[in-house]
Amino acid sequence: MRKTYTFLLIFFISLTVYGRGFDDVSVNDTNAVITLNKLAFANRLIDPEQTVTDATKALTLAKKLNYYNGIGEAYRVLGIGRYYLDQPEKSFENYLIGVTYFVKANNLAGEAKVYNNMGILFRDHDYNRSLDYLNKSLAIAQKVNDRRLIASLGLNLGNVYTRKNSFQQALRFYDQSTSVFESLKDSVNLVQCFLNKGFVYFKLNQYDKALIFLLQAHDSAKRLDLNESVASINLTLATLYMNQRKYNEAEEVVKEGMAYTILVKDPKLDYDYKHTSYELEFNRKNYERALFYLREIYKVDSTTYKTNTSVQMKLIEAKHRQEEQIKENERVAERQAYDRSRFWAACTVAGLLLVVIGLLFGNVKRKAKTNAQLTMLNEEVLRQKDNLDRINHHLEEIIDERTKDLQIKNKKLSEHSSYLSHQIRGPIATLRGLINLEKEGLVDQQECINMMDRCVSEIDEKIIEMSDMLHNPHQSSNS
Repeated sequence: MRKTYTFLLIFFISLTVYGRGFDDVSVNDTNAVITLNKLAFANRLIDPEQTVTDATKALTLAKKLNYYNGIGEAYRVLGIGRYYLDQPEKSFENYLIGVTYFVKANNLAGEAKVYNNMGILFRDHDYNRSLDYLNKSLAIAQKVNDRRLIASLGLNLGNVYTRKNSFQQALRFYDQSTSVFESLKDSVNLVQCFLNKGFVYFKLNQYDKALIFLLQAHDSAKRLDLNESVASINLTLATLYMNQRKYNEAEEVVKEGMAYTILVKDPKLDYDYKHTSYELEFNRKNYERALFYLREIYKVDSTTYKTNTSVQMKLIEAKHRQEEQIKENERVAERQAYDRSRFWAACTVAGLLLVVIGLLFGNVKRKAKTNAQLTMLNEEVLRQKDNLDRINHHLEEIIDERTKDLQIKNKKLSEHSSYLSHQIRGPIATLRGLINLEKEGLVDQQECINMMDRCVSEIDEKIIEMSDMLHNPHQSSNS
């Protein structure tokens, strides 16, 4: 019986472990995924190719662990790296996959970050879609009270309104973001705030203010090794110097910016610098050099580039939705199969429970039968004890009628009888103890019966001894 209970206990424990699944992952491994993702993200403005490399490593490890948050973040960082490498279609595809995993993990903050990245991606191609994604991200960020993300979204919303020439609205967003980033001591995003403010003031023809912000951003970006930011700042500085007819200063920042563009390997920045170089040489009336840059520019059709990119991303989004629908159908089928498995597992468990109940019921019946037998045995012992008491009483009457000599012998016999009575009570007490142990299930049934048999035999021997003593008192006295 004990073996049966042990087997059932092991079975139920195993079933519980199986039901919990295999979602638990090593803390050290998940920390490695988080570290790789953070490292990849930190390199986005310095070395976007390294960002892609580190994020790919994080993605591989996260997939082995089935770690949804790690997978979602790896895809998001991959998208950021490819955005800075001017690969918008691949970037958008990474974002779409990333947000899917954040939804699976019920990670609202992760979803908001991806929608923010999508808004940035559409910033140069489709202002309305960019605002849709950014506002969607802002609603979630406000819900989870993510101050850093809210500030980043203010920065990106300002960029969209700058492109729409809504400069005052853009400045309001930039000022709000600057205040938050200063409180968070976020030097990297403060560089972007200064750059964007400088660009807006440049557009408003407030060149003095623009120059202050741009130079502040330029110095901070170089100090922080933000190569992408330095290249972007120098583009605006070059245009500002050209408007002020400071062509030598413009040429210096263009040369520096082109050097940083080579470091970050951004084709779009390269295109923008060729266009800026053309404008610089044209304004300096160096037409031969200007013609050279013009030819380089028209090797890339910017308008077609923007249109095709937007169309490609829409196609990717539609394809992704279709794939997600197919996956959802597969998940529904898997859930149905899983529910069927659970049903049969429940039936199996119910059957096993019935077997256990049957075994327990049989055990109770056996205990009841044993208890009845022990009760009968106890009654028989009590009857025998009553008989002994009557015999003792009769002996006392006989002793009263005898001589003093017999009274002395009877006294000795009475003492001996008390001793024998005490000896009988010992086995009886043992029997009662065994009955209690059997009730509590603390002694094996067969062992209990054997011990009871020994007690009854002992009582029987004492009774026989008492009987012999009563019938042959002289022999007993001599012994």
